[in-house]
Amino acid sequence: MKKSNVYTRTGDSGTTSLVSGTRVEKCDPRIDAYGTIDELNSVLGLVLSFDGQSSPEASEIVRFIQHRLFSLGAYLADDRQLDACYVTADDIARIEAAIDLIDSQLPTLRNFLLPAGCNAAAAAHMARTVARRAERLMVALSKSVDVKPEALKFVNRISDLMFVIARQCNFISGVDEIFWSKDC
Repeated sequence: MKKSNVYTRTGDSGTTSLVSGTRVEKCDPRIDAYGTIDELNSVLGLVLSFDGQSSPEASEIVRFIQHRLFSLGAYLADDRQLDACYVTADDIARIEAAIDLIDSQLPTLRNFLLPAGCNAAAAAHMARTVARRAERLMVALSKSVDVKPEALKFVNRISDLMFVIARQCNFISGVDEIFWSKDC
């Protein structure tokens, strides 16, 4: 039987290799940051899996973000090339334009919302919170290595986008938003 190349056994002792070949512990801040970017990308895939619960525009921008997140993970995993960021101001502007477009199609928000609703909305809220965690981990990483501001802004905008996409998914699906009440 042919041995799979999926496993290498090189990480069995709790270390992994960066792009440069440098071995680091799996609890290294760099691993936390790019691992959470990978987790975010997976949750975005979940958002996309709920056909018909979001707009074509939302699906398009989420797919674009997935490609950029893969590149961003590579950027964070390369201890030799943190000067070569893989996201740009144009990428951030593209997300902002999508936020503006989607938000303009929704009822005005006048209260805080609970993260709930249809399947796609719930997944988008999960993506929003994973993006916030990724951003926190990237900020922590930036205390020891240079992380380009564009990378941080990009991830920050993803969380904002996921909020409006969650709202849009509920709107398209006819699911009422649940407003937070301090009296519950």
